[in-house]
Amino acid sequence: QVQLVESGGGLVQTGDSLRLSCAASGDTFSRYNMGWFRQAPGKEREFVAGISWSGEYTNYADSVKGRFTISRDNAKNTVSLQMNSVKPDDTAVYYCAARERFSDKYAYWGQGTQVTVSS
Repeated sequence: QVQLVESGGGLVQTGDSLRLSCAASGDTFSRYNMGWFRQAPGKEREFVAGISWSGEYTNYADSVKGRFTISRDNAKNTVSLQMNSVKPDDTAVYYCAARERFSDKYAYWGQGTQVTVSS
């Protein structure tokens, strides 16, 4: 099974950019579709962005469309989330997750990285 470790979180100001990375190990990375999720205090975890195993297909939550970009490098076993024009509402713990190609369930999760956007 795959293990996931996120990095790149921090404290930024409204309008800034931030790049999150997720390093995968323990299995063939290209077996997995990947996603980013986030959970703000007092709220349920929500989907942010997803990318297919090949990188050909991506999808985004409406709240981040046009501001965030998900990408992956199968040679380096990494998936990234480029966050531009961040807002205070983007403040949350961000999680990287993996689901096997023909599964609809994200079964593997990282420990999360905190992103805080000040106004």
